[in-house]
Amino acid sequence: MKNINQELLEQVSIAAKDNPRKRMNFNFHANGEELLQRMLNALEPETYLRPHRHTSQVEIFLLLRGKITVLLFNDVGEITTVKHLDPLEGEYGVEIPAGVWHTILVEEEGSVIYEIKEGPYVPNIGVEFATWAPEVHNTESSIAYIKALRGEIAGLINNRK
Repeated sequence: MKNINQELLEQVSIAAKDNPRKRMNFNFHANGEELLQRMLNALEPETYLRPHRHTSQVEIFLLLRGKITVLLFNDVGEITTVKHLDPLEGEYGVEIPAGVWHTILVEEEGSVIYEIKEGPYVPNIGVEFATWAPEVHNTESSIAYIKALRGEIAGLINNRK
């Protein structure tokens, strides 16, 4: 049996804070060959997850701690869905169908998700990164893009009022 407890969440969160990418995985699967890929993903607000889609795999995020916003996009990069997750408010997770563009914005330090994906995992196979979003290594553009997304979300919320 593998335990998920406060001590493990703290350990992975500390590693995420120390990581230049401001995120850290803790894998429960033994290797990429397993048909069910399971991991904790500790995320800090500065992290950038380039919008992407999995061509044939479902992806599930269950938020264990913190606050995140999951964004879904259409094929030209327009936000189609905004889902705020906060376990303290009864919003625990999402299941993203194959072929749907998505990303996560981290709203609170120490946020940790339990992520489940169909395997096997082969780097850069079965995943497509959005050409309309900055690449991960372009920090200045990534920061500007995250700010722009947050502005769009605020605009969407204000238009609904």
